[in-house]
Amino acid sequence: MGSEYVRWRPAAAVRPFASWYTGYDQHGLPPGRHRGLPSPHLTLIVTLGEPLRVAAHPDPATPPGRYDTLIGGLHTTPAILTHDGRGAGIQVALSPLGARALLGLPAGELAGADLDAACLLGPLADELRERVCLAAGWPARFRIVDELLTRRADPALAPAPEIAFAWRRLCATGGTVSPAELAGETGWSGRYLSRRFGIEIGLSPKVAARVARFDRARRRLQASGGTHPLAALAVECGYYDQAHLSREFSALAGVPPARWWAEEFRNVQSPLDLAAADSGA
Repeated sequence: MGSEYVRWRPAAAVRPFASWYTGYDQHGLPPGRHRGLPSPHLTLIVTLGEPLRVAAHPDPATPPGRYDTLIGGLHTTPAILTHDGRGAGIQVALSPLGARALLGLPAGELAGADLDAACLLGPLADELRERVCLAAGWPARFRIVDELLTRRADPALAPAPEIAFAWRRLCATGGTVSPAELAGETGWSGRYLSRRFGIEIGLSPKVAARVARFDRARRRLQASGGTHPLAALAVECGYYDQAHLSREFSALAGVPPARWWAEEFRNVQSPLDLAAADSGA
């Protein structure tokens, strides 16, 4: 029984588009399930053996499926992943600001969606999986991800500077900056910012702020081993009080914080989203 997780910083050419890579390898564990929670990152997953099994997608109209590679957009409800006690792969945390450069379309077109990565990356998705499966060790695998994402990226395809500024500001504050403040700082009207934000990011500034606050709170709870007092956590992460935190957790994770932690503690070897981070890139 055991599991291994390795976090890796992308190469300089990839960092504008991806915040980190996480390699995971679990084996000999009881069968279980994992909630793929809303976060400020799009997700690229490349498996190293067993396909990823998605029992329920953020979009309930999408049927359950098995994926060798997967790309997921920003979402506000959890995906439910199942495993039989083993699984290995690489998860890439993609910035929505890099969606055009890496995927060829704005992140807004992927909101709530899970897709086979080949739908967007074409043959590169199969090449990526084949090469990382053959590579020996995490550093070699991560360098292959760097190589292929660098080959794929077109830095000329980027959202407007105002959108990039607003997104980074929202993430840096953990979702505590208001849409009105963001609009004022960009020089755009609130309505225009919301429309452009939805196209490029996939969420309105208000909803994106909810996701950023939630992401910060759940990562701090996770980093504390579930011991962080919820009342203090609520204050630190910009909620009115503990009840507000619990309501938002239930809305975005599907369960309140205590139940989520209990589930994750039993399933702590889950392969996804275990790297701690407070903000997107």
